[in-house]
Amino acid sequence: MKLPGIFWIFLRLGSTSFGGPIAHLGYYREEFVARRRWLDDEAYADLVALCQFTPGPASSKIGIALGASQAGVAGSVAAWLGFTLPSALVMIAFGYGLQVTAGAAEAGWLHGLKIAAVAVVAQAVWSMGRSLCPDRLRASFAILAALLVLVWPSALSQIAAIVAGGIAGWRLLPGATTPASGHLHFQVSRTLGWGAWILFFSLLALLPLAAQTTGNHAVALFDSFYRAGSLVFGGGHVVLPMLRAEVVPPGWVSDGDFLAGYGMAQAVPGPLFTFAAYLGTVAKGEPSGWLGGTLALVAIFLPGFLLALAPLPFWNVLRVKPAIRSVMSGINATVVGILLAALYDPIFTSAVRGPADFAVALAAFGLLMFWKLPPLWVVLFAAAGGELASLF
Repeated sequence: MKLPGIFWIFLRLGSTSFGGPIAHLGYYREEFVARRRWLDDEAYADLVALCQFTPGPASSKIGIALGASQAGVAGSVAAWLGFTLPSALVMIAFGYGLQVTAGAAEAGWLHGLKIAAVAVVAQAVWSMGRSLCPDRLRASFAILAALLVLVWPSALSQIAAIVAGGIAGWRLLPGATTPASGHLHFQVSRTLGWGAWILFFSLLALLPLAAQTTGNHAVALFDSFYRAGSLVFGGGHVVLPMLRAEVVPPGWVSDGDFLAGYGMAQAVPGPLFTFAAYLGTVAKGEPSGWLGGTLALVAIFLPGFLLALAPLPFWNVLRVKPAIRSVMSGINATVVGILLAALYDPIFTSAVRGPADFAVALAAFGLLMFWKLPPLWVVLFAAAGGELASLF
């Protein structure tokens, strides 16, 4: 596929994918598994598990990998730009004060977008569960993974569930050794893969030294946001405490401005990591404004970009080995369980506040699952339903 096509696909997703990283997995599955058939459910779950293993925004890394499967590194850049640009522009504009009124955070249509995420993730759990948990044992893996994540709600619990699922699959699923389906031909060389690993660790080690020795604000800003993107598993909301520790104590951003930007970040589609664009825009020192926002945005996404590309040249070789297939079969089942837990908390618990909200979510699920409407139309339906429900 040509680069403009990849860019426009991800630009549309970046403009309509509300609900956070877990919801993004549902939107991605609908677009690339169900509609475009770039890969199947098994290969998609493999890719999700791979991106969950390394730090950074998992949904963005999946998009970067899918771009690489179509047009190499240039495709990865096009996918990342398309998915990130809409929310990044909104967050930079908000930093300049071009934002909606403060009361918009409680608008009914905005709440309806959260309800849309319930339907999207529910459809993903339903479809992936049927494909990846076809027997009692793997269904049990999914349920146990969901229980673990619900009882111990943290990014580490997700990693623990994936590791446990892999070990259980290796020991208990010897029959799951059929060749992996949905073989993905990532257009990334082994040399480039090794180079991405080396660059990731080199920047992580050298940027703090450069910031201390030069005293340059731009270098310090880049170092802070690169470190935040390098050390956070799970992405999304998990990065916020680390970002606050990087920008508030040094006096770059006040607590009030930080919280205002956090509130706005909940209202935009696409990756929550674009919150960094707002922080770079309002940060004291030079550069600031759109230049500071762009610098912070690139810095926080760069680790995830490198860690998305680095394993790809080796992944297809590994995933077809019998032992790896058993491991991945167990991991795939636990990914369904992680999605199931996230469907309940935080997606359902934050979006469904009463019978009217549940009715909108149920109708949106029916439109997606049985009427096969595109997600964009379901998002618009849920927004209208949320606004209507707020009137009663």
